[in-house]
Amino acid sequence: MVLIGVSGRGFMARDIAFRNVAGPGKEQAVALRINAEFAALYRCSIRGYQDSLYVHSFTQFYRECDIYGTIDYIFGDATVVFQKCNIVTITPLPEQTTTVITAQSRTYPFEKTGISFINCNIWATENFRRSSATHLIKSYLGRPWRAYARVVFIESYIDDFIDPAGWLPWGEKNYSDTVYYGEYGNTGPGSGIHGRVKWLGHHILDENEASNFKVSKFIMGQKWLDSTSFPYHG
Repeated sequence: MVLIGVSGRGFMARDIAFRNVAGPGKEQAVALRINAEFAALYRCSIRGYQDSLYVHSFTQFYRECDIYGTIDYIFGDATVVFQKCNIVTITPLPEQTTTVITAQSRTYPFEKTGISFINCNIWATENFRRSSATHLIKSYLGRPWRAYARVVFIESYIDDFIDPAGWLPWGEKNYSDTVYYGEYGNTGPGSGIHGRVKWLGHHILDENEASNFKVSKFIMGQKWLDSTSFPYHG
């Protein structure tokens, strides 16, 4: 089992694989935890099962990275953009019938934190599909770890393994009025909005609203990403 924890300002990683090999039976097993201001990763791979990537806090950017997992595999309370990344759901344990991509943990409505996916590919492995064919597995874009969780998917491809509801409550806790879950301009068989949850906190964004979650506005990328030499847009 490997856990990498990063807390240094300006952390950069390129063409590096982070992997937690504990296996699905070990429940939560973080591969990479980042609580660093202005952290940027380019063409990296982050692989675990439950809780693979802990975007703990501060401002972060991921470009052309591959993130793999089963349950809540991108979680935390950073202000973070994933751009042109592959977000890949893998096969859970046989007794696990639900997979979830995000568990964002914004605690207060005034926090500027959240998770933004832009031009990403949301898909599942062939092994997952074979397992899902033999026993039903429902998959979701996210569930709220805290009351004011904020996650948006913008102009991304969402494959058909995502349940039409899109989003899942956190157990018995009812955060449906306080979360901010947004979708804009997505494509693919899992991107349909008509079957989505009927929550006050679920939003079908317009172009202007979606622009607030792009690199230039959400993480002020033009002020710090040029120094990384990593590509970005928006």
